[in-house]
Amino acid sequence: MSAVLALVQASDDRVWGRLLATRHPQWVRLWMLGASRLADGWLWPLVALALVAHGSRGLRVALAAAFAATLANALLVVAKLGVRRGRPCESARVPVFEVVQPAWFPGDCFSFPSGHALNVFTVGSLLALAFPVLAVPALAIALSVAASRVVLGLHWLSDVLAGALAGLFIGCGVFVALVR
Repeated sequence: MSAVLALVQASDDRVWGRLLATRHPQWVRLWMLGASRLADGWLWPLVALALVAHGSRGLRVALAAAFAATLANALLVVAKLGVRRGRPCESARVPVFEVVQPAWFPGDCFSFPSGHALNVFTVGSLLALAFPVLAVPALAIALSVAASRVVLGLHWLSDVLAGALAGLFIGCGVFVALVR
């Protein structure tokens, strides 16, 4: 098992090294900062309001999304406190961004898994399945948020991939169990 973890860390280190050596255009910097902040928490009440305004199906999906997010965040706390992996920005900051992770919650000082990726893929996958017309925008937002966490140096690539996969699993599972 330690050989697999060493391989994952070596891969994460290569990606991190490339990011430190890359000079991003201004539009990429703005996009990454905006995408990351989009999922800091204020997006979710807007999604809930839009769903509730969509009638009884929207309310059902909103309640399912709240349940899915609760499951996702319970998993998040257990995983972060169990793994206790440091963030890449603790070793070196991406000089272009200089983003500091706020420590709002005790587990926020840990990197694995990415809570932003977990939440946006949990809710995004549920929304995409419930309302197929939202699939492309939901996926685009989820991918942007997930990428931003790596580009900003707040997470290793494997943290984001783990969060995204867990989010897809939770969102799809809750859709099948409660919405479909």
